[in-house]
Amino acid sequence: MPERPAADGHGRMLPPPADLDGADLDRADTDRAGLGRTDLDRAAPDLATLDVAALERALTERVDGEVRFDAGSRGAYSTDGSNYRQVPIGVVVPRSVDAAVEAVAVCAEFGAPVLSRGGGTSLAGQCTNTAVVIDWTKHCDALVSVDPERRTCVVEPGLVLDELNRQLAPHRLKFGPKPSTHSHCALGGMIGNNSCGASAQAYGKTVDNVRRLEVLTYDGTRMWVGPTSAEEFEAIVAEGGRRAEIYQGLKDLVDRELSEIRRGYPKIPRRVSGYNLDSLLPENGFDLARALVGSEGTLVTVVRAELDLVPVPPYDAILVLGYPDICAAADDVPRLLEHSSPAQLEALDGRMAQLMREEHAYLASLDNFPEGDSWLLVQFTGDSQDDVDSAAHALLRAIGRDEKDASVAFSDDTTREQEMLKAREAGLGVTARPPDERETWEGWEDSAVPPERLGDYLRALKKLFEEFGYDHPSLYGHFGQGCVHTRIPFGLKTAEGVAAFRQFLFRAADLVASFGGSLSGEHGDGQGRGELLVRMFGPSLVAAFGEVKALFDPTGRMNPGKVVEPYRSDANLRLGAGWRPQEHVTHFAYPDDHGSFNEAVLRCVGIGNCRTHSGGVMCPSYRATGEEEHSTRGRSRLLFEMLGGHADSPVTDGWRSTEVHDALDLCLACKGCKSDCPTGVDMATYKAEFLAHHYAHRPRPAAHYSMGWLPLWARLSRLAPRLTNALAHAPYLAGLGKRLAGVAPEREAPAFAEESFLQWWSARGLPEPDPADEKTVVLWPDTFSTYFHPAVAKSAVRVLESAGFHVAVPTRAVCCGLTWISTGQLTTARRVLGRTLDVLRPWIEAGTPVIGLEPSCTAVFRADAPELMPQDEDVQRLTHQFRTLAEFLLDRAPKEWKPPTLARTALVQTHCHQHAVLKDDADRELMRRMGLDADVLDEGCCGLAGNFGFERGHYEVSMKIGELGVLPAVRAAAPSTLVVADGFSCRTQIEQGRTGRRALHLAEALALGLDGPLPADHPEKLADRPEPSATDAHRATTATGLACAGAAVALYAWTRRRRR
Repeated sequence: MPERPAADGHGRMLPPPADLDGADLDRADTDRAGLGRTDLDRAAPDLATLDVAALERALTERVDGEVRFDAGSRGAYSTDGSNYRQVPIGVVVPRSVDAAVEAVAVCAEFGAPVLSRGGGTSLAGQCTNTAVVIDWTKHCDALVSVDPERRTCVVEPGLVLDELNRQLAPHRLKFGPKPSTHSHCALGGMIGNNSCGASAQAYGKTVDNVRRLEVLTYDGTRMWVGPTSAEEFEAIVAEGGRRAEIYQGLKDLVDRELSEIRRGYPKIPRRVSGYNLDSLLPENGFDLARALVGSEGTLVTVVRAELDLVPVPPYDAILVLGYPDICAAADDVPRLLEHSSPAQLEALDGRMAQLMREEHAYLASLDNFPEGDSWLLVQFTGDSQDDVDSAAHALLRAIGRDEKDASVAFSDDTTREQEMLKAREAGLGVTARPPDERETWEGWEDSAVPPERLGDYLRALKKLFEEFGYDHPSLYGHFGQGCVHTRIPFGLKTAEGVAAFRQFLFRAADLVASFGGSLSGEHGDGQGRGELLVRMFGPSLVAAFGEVKALFDPTGRMNPGKVVEPYRSDANLRLGAGWRPQEHVTHFAYPDDHGSFNEAVLRCVGIGNCRTHSGGVMCPSYRATGEEEHSTRGRSRLLFEMLGGHADSPVTDGWRSTEVHDALDLCLACKGCKSDCPTGVDMATYKAEFLAHHYAHRPRPAAHYSMGWLPLWARLSRLAPRLTNALAHAPYLAGLGKRLAGVAPEREAPAFAEESFLQWWSARGLPEPDPADEKTVVLWPDTFSTYFHPAVAKSAVRVLESAGFHVAVPTRAVCCGLTWISTGQLTTARRVLGRTLDVLRPWIEAGTPVIGLEPSCTAVFRADAPELMPQDEDVQRLTHQFRTLAEFLLDRAPKEWKPPTLARTALVQTHCHQHAVLKDDADRELMRRMGLDADVLDEGCCGLAGNFGFERGHYEVSMKIGELGVLPAVRAAAPSTLVVADGFSCRTQIEQGRTGRRALHLAEALALGLDGPLPADHPEKLADRPEPSATDAHRATTATGLACAGAAVALYAWTRRRRR
């Protein structure tokens, strides 16, 4: 289909930007918009005269909240989920809505710009600015009221969507729009952005679900707005004042531009670009609330919102239809809509499926897909299963397909449905960092056209990709509403690449306008599309947007430079041609990032999954604190600032940075982000790298010497284990020891076993088996299973021998180096690993399997060691030889071997490193074969995380994390339930977390099963655990006291003799 040139608001054709370059391209659009400017690379409001110190003092004195103008906070909030970066003036975290109102008042007195921020996931730069950022999400997150009869609720702007729907669940109600960021996006951000999601097919955009808003203007006018009848309008105007001025001004503008507004807005389901002036039309009830939705904080601050709710559909079903390519799938959308009214109509292409397979992600989702190279996912909902199943099959008949076709998959099983939909929802993360090493970026990631023209639009868009050399970006999205998602390999690190990026945006804007579409169908305009609005709406409507901005914000202090009088699309780039970070010599190899720490830090693109409050592991410190800088994203932002690529970076002292250190201090090094982050950020590794440089050639905290060198101290404890325990638990002495060691005073030191596993093993006197014997297996004697819980290792020996294997145990000192790695003592860790490899070499060369019992130690050999010693062939071989107990038994145990049956319920806490690196599929299957009904917790980290929870200053956060899910779940477990936790940290936290329970390692559960039936209640009592002797501890205190007294008497006597 031929494309027509873009039209202005009066039907006049605008010259295509291909005719423009250089300065002409810079000037063309503002001249046409009639805004009186010729330079879109505008400056922010003049802040040269702003007294920042006085502003900070005034905010601190008058605002009930946290006022942060420090470098760390400013760095953490300098970007959102977009390509853009602007360092804020400061950050305010108000404790109430009224406190936020006061913060705006203080800013207005000083003339400081203001930016309201929710989840910070915006993709067009609307959540980053040189302004005072107001973060609503920590405290202003209340569900104020619910009216189930009217199906409405009132919320504060910081409330997260999933949390709102969780609280609405007892009423069988929900908020209709559901973007893919539903687990961490805030309602205020959804309103500011006019968010949508897949469910908008059934429920519309956020604007269609807002009833009223309570808003605040920069000059302090606070009012509820919504639909306005003629009588209400007259009463408002009659009252006079600022509110009347705004209403009258809007009415005059709409009356003047009535025909332009009716004609100039595309009549499509997904028009998100521009201000919603069409909501002010008489036929739309002069609805000021809906007019302000999607204004991105440029007009008002939303302080409360009354939302419309919808019933939760009780039944659903899904069809997945395969097509030869994504354009063919798009071509079929109008036909599907003609014959059905789906709740969702989503699409993904073969390119995305290829990326998932290459990344080994969402494979279970893809396994449920039918044949094809692109797919449409059509979901139906209803009041009965028969209704939704019938709707799905009626559609199949109407389009001439059958459920038995290879290109068709049907399911009304909720679990399978969610598995299928998960693949589509994962699009942004999967395409953000493809394995083929091309960096992809947003910028033209959510354009929308009429659904009936979608196929032709995709073909034209693909031609544009080819013209610019942007090789096969994935195309997916909300095809039922004509919205297309993609990420494009823009060259945002070179001047040529940035110029091409901007040129592409202008060409793409004209393309989408020629199809009667919208620049944005979901993510808003912000900075990324602000300067393109004239190509969609024409100069008259864009000038009208400017008038609306002047009415609400005459001084231009509300999120300036976004939507109206925007910055250029190539200004304020997070990267850009001027980004020149220093390259660093690092300890880790970063093989997936071209060996570059800088490239590793760039993995974070701001998606914000680390700000979720439930499910998975990432990010426990954010869940406990609610702080951006204690999320994976916040830490990544600070590391980015530390790289020094921008002259205005608030972090100026590189590896010595106190701000970065403080942000990483509460990182538990759980590695949850390694698996849960869509782009594979590995903050545990980055933290270890940072600590290694930060403390190079200078003293470290005491905890780094006490717990960082724990394997050595554990070996030395063998000289006198009872005395060691006595001193560690003696009154007064224990407190002094903790203080010297940097240990939290609230923590109780784990007791050393009187007989270590290695002592027990040596006493058996068995000959060492032949490494080449296929029945030989090496049991790894980790520090925790050797010196603290030897029953775990003994149990593993029993189980392995019962399965017919010959167990070998290294009797010379070996260690994975974990404690040195986690404290950033990487040179020592490499030396420790080198000695360990020397001991293991006969087994490595023979290919003998090595079984790890402690998940964190096993994960070192599967992940950390190969990156720390990338050139060592033995390390690489050992990576493949190291297995968990469950993996080994399932893979290598003789067919005739059956695990003991333990017919009961088990509550299982998976260690974070197992979740992230090793996975627990084998453990689940082994427990199934054991007859265990395993309830594997999805409550995140236990909170102890090795040395983290023992370090002074971390106890409160450690326990708060545990109380978020794991500890309450253990307390709620029935007495007969078997509590299983393979991690020593997890078992310790459960014991010290006032649960009244003790957790077993899976090896212990297997071994107990070999002895016959377990007790009905509290089976963990059979586990052998070392207990410190209270008598020994008191004796140690007494002996130490006597020794000190004797020393004092001797010193006194010696002093007297000297004086004579």
